[in-house]
Amino acid sequence: MKSLPVCRQNFRSVLTISSILAPWLFSGITPAKANSDDQSLEIMERQITQIQEQQAKLTNALVAMKRQLAARKAAASTGAHVGTLSKNSREYAEKHMKHFATTNTTVWEEDANGQEQQVTEKASNTPDITPVFKGDVPERDIVMGRRDGDVLAHLAENHVGPHPRETVGAQLAGAVGDHGVFHMGPLTIALGGFLDAAAVYRNRDTATDVFNYWQALPFANDPSHHTNSFQGTARYSRFSMLATGKISQTETVSGFSEVDFGAGAATTDAYESNSYSVRLRQAYLAYDNSHYNIHILAGQAWSMLTPGRAGITPRQESLPETIESSMLAGQTWARQWQVRVVKDFLNHRVWAGLSIENPQTLYDTTGYTNNDGAVTLPDGRIATISKNGTGLTNDAPFSSEVAPDVIGKLAFDPEWGHYEIEGILHFPHDRVSTLGSGQSHTVVAGGGGASAILPLIPHKLELRLTGLAGVGIGRYGSVLLPDAVISPSGKPTPLPTIQATAGLIAHPSPRLDVYSYFGTQHAGRRSFSVDGNYYGYGNPNYSNAGCDIELSTLACTGNTRAVTEVAVGAWWRFFKGRFGTVQAGTELSWSERQAWEGIGGHPSTSVSQIFFDFRYLPFQ
Repeated sequence: MKSLPVCRQNFRSVLTISSILAPWLFSGITPAKANSDDQSLEIMERQITQIQEQQAKLTNALVAMKRQLAARKAAASTGAHVGTLSKNSREYAEKHMKHFATTNTTVWEEDANGQEQQVTEKASNTPDITPVFKGDVPERDIVMGRRDGDVLAHLAENHVGPHPRETVGAQLAGAVGDHGVFHMGPLTIALGGFLDAAAVYRNRDTATDVFNYWQALPFANDPSHHTNSFQGTARYSRFSMLATGKISQTETVSGFSEVDFGAGAATTDAYESNSYSVRLRQAYLAYDNSHYNIHILAGQAWSMLTPGRAGITPRQESLPETIESSMLAGQTWARQWQVRVVKDFLNHRVWAGLSIENPQTLYDTTGYTNNDGAVTLPDGRIATISKNGTGLTNDAPFSSEVAPDVIGKLAFDPEWGHYEIEGILHFPHDRVSTLGSGQSHTVVAGGGGASAILPLIPHKLELRLTGLAGVGIGRYGSVLLPDAVISPSGKPTPLPTIQATAGLIAHPSPRLDVYSYFGTQHAGRRSFSVDGNYYGYGNPNYSNAGCDIELSTLACTGNTRAVTEVAVGAWWRFFKGRFGTVQAGTELSWSERQAWEGIGGHPSTSVSQIFFDFRYLPFQ
């Protein structure tokens, strides 16, 4: 009877929870005096709520134990071997039934004078997560702050994530740890974020601190190519807050917001104040229904194209642990407005999601005259592709769009690994005008991709793979390659792009993470010739003659064909306790930018960088 340890452990948990409930059920709660009826009712409601929460835990443990007992009896009567639980399920149950958390319980008692006073009792043996069995498959809860009231969704165990330790990747995704969690009436508030002190030393002067803008990586004609640089910044310090409320036993509503100081203001200077502006990273509301297994999100969040670690769940994105704020060349992501609907099936093993998201088209207008989004065509007509922001928006181009991006994703969580496939439709649009008339153009672009996380050694070593390919979707990669060009007739022409990343991440100890990544992103060419003039992207008639000569007066068009990056690094948590986590990281990276061939050759340039970072995470 191989499942007896599980039964014994469940029985011990039943006795444990019963011992906690007994004082509540038999203590004889004394109502308040007549002159404080309202206060007494509120106290009793709080007590009832706490009893119900403990009772739910007891019910879960009893159901699991009854199913195992029934299976054992059936096996004994027939003489057959019934494998009620797989080896992985038994190990999972035994592991979590042995895991106990400390939960504070608030009760009200009368003192010697007959007055009510608040008393806090500490129960040191309350189960943190009790397995709930549907068939033979255990569920694994996402727990924010490791409290019952903070459960947002259920995931099938895939031995990938969320990782039991709060990793840097989890923090980058906006996850919170077991500190900074408190209650305000019916709401649970969980704080997250960190204070950051990062620096970089590189052999090119790019004036981008710890951010990489690969499209502007200088060729040898620029004196910056020959200059080393050191820059430090605290502007990527971050703060987040999650508010969660239970609508019913099966319905939860939550709101999440996250900010940093990554925005540059008109008054920002690096000579004296370094006063960077607050920047909105994420702000969204989510609704989760565990009865119908439906999940809805609305607001600004990581695009659903961003790879995940488990299911299709916010704050569980799979992001590289790199120090550079641009993450990694070839990484698929965007943070933007969206409305998504997700449904999970087969005990949270299969997930399907559909999202409409804010569209933008990143145009390259090499060869044309572009006056703030008004592009002059060879025949003199004007193609309007964007408009600079006015009012409360920033003075920068906003492309002309007529429909949202449409993204679909399927995710699969077997017992080993996490796998995704996704697709996107995008609709570039412009208006071509001449005096007294005009014509609008809309074309269809899009593509598809896949990602996987393979737990080579569960919770110790994992391999991450991502890829995305298509036309007109270059902005969904970290390099920001263009989405489209303009044809001589003024019609948007999407560019083909492909991007991919691979990473090997190790957790040799609870205090150490080591990572290595490879990323690449490529753009195709779309070129045109009209009356001896040349337009488009990657035109072989463009001149690159001056790209390799410092201060050359010859042209250097240098349309980017590909960017590749290799990065290795580590994070060390040298302090960790009730005060939070203090950690240090370092990273070495090398990136290369290659241009399309033109007259004078196909130039390339590269940059080598070493990053340093100290980070204090008070809520982890």
